[in-house]
Amino acid sequence: MSWADQQSMTLGWPGAGMAERPRHSDRTILLLTLLLVAIGLGMIYSASGVLAHKRFGDASYFFKRQLLWLAVGLVCMLVVARTDLGTLRRWALPVLFLGLIGLILVLLPGVGVMVKGARRWLRIGALTIQPSELVKVGVLLYLAHYLAKKGDRITGFRRGFTPPLVVVGILIGLIVIEPDMGTAAVIGLVTLGLLFVGGARLGHLMLIGLAALPVVYLLVMRVAYRRQRMLSFVDPWSDPTGSGFQAIQSFLALGSGGPFGVGLGEGRQKLFYLPEPHKDFVLSALGEELGFVGTAMVVLLLGLFVAKGFAIALEADDPFGRYLALGVSLLVGFHTLINVGVITGLLPAKGLTLPFLSYGGSSLVVNMIGAGLLLAVSRHRPPICSGRCA
Repeated sequence: MSWADQQSMTLGWPGAGMAERPRHSDRTILLLTLLLVAIGLGMIYSASGVLAHKRFGDASYFFKRQLLWLAVGLVCMLVVARTDLGTLRRWALPVLFLGLIGLILVLLPGVGVMVKGARRWLRIGALTIQPSELVKVGVLLYLAHYLAKKGDRITGFRRGFTPPLVVVGILIGLIVIEPDMGTAAVIGLVTLGLLFVGGARLGHLMLIGLAALPVVYLLVMRVAYRRQRMLSFVDPWSDPTGSGFQAIQSFLALGSGGPFGVGLGEGRQKLFYLPEPHKDFVLSALGEELGFVGTAMVVLLLGLFVAKGFAIALEADDPFGRYLALGVSLLVGFHTLINVGVITGLLPAKGLTLPFLSYGGSSLVVNMIGAGLLLAVSRHRPPICSGRCA
């Protein structure tokens, strides 16, 4: 008897001969995605208008570019949502390999686009893409495929636990070289999270965590600007115009908002005080204009998205789909936690976007693909009984 058959008997899902109604894609995920994106568009327009007018002479410059990326993201989401899980599984290695090639290309002089000392982007015509974002999708598909294939063998250290760590470790190493510690950290956390729910032994996970500590220490404390960020995290007021500037301006924005905010479009911290208010600190700008209530609502919506993703995973009757939905939920959840942690001073500064809301084409498209993956998995949940279930 297969695992799916055993689950059907245990949970009382309909068996042969019963009238069944096929599942449709989860409308809650679709609604949450569209709502978050709409809020993000409004805040991008509000937070970037003055900055865009000064740089490009067009107050809606960033807003219009985000709209174009949204159109691409919607197409990707709909295509992925209608794709069979078997096809998605076959995409795992090609997408992972494509992401690897992208990570190598960004490091080549004259190919990768350098911004503020980091090589994270590739320019294709008028578009600029970030390969590390594609790697996130590749890692999710690969790990879901690997865990579904290995099953209980993941408890073995050499043949089960080590191979995915080596594959993902190579990708993380290339991302660190760019450098992009935030994305590397998120991919690492998602990987360990999926291995844990996939059945990996806690001792193996702790061993990897302990082995990573010296590496993290060298990457943070032996690099001048990262060390200064860490010191500013402990006491941002020690360098209020330097490394502590972002955190302090974020605090001022959130504090100025009060319970209900100063009003949409009325924020002052976006007027060249809060750095890049439409990107990593978009929630700070939102907190000033919509207050604690608005900020709490956005965090709640993101929390509901993650919770719904976990629910879809628990209902999935296909192991690949289950791990895929868990991976998407962990990815959005970790991104949200780190971004919120940074703007509130609970974590050191990291260049991580807020899912669905921050400006950034590659990030938005990948988040929309993640929503599409959840919609695809939700279509493959056990059918609904149209009558009484035994």
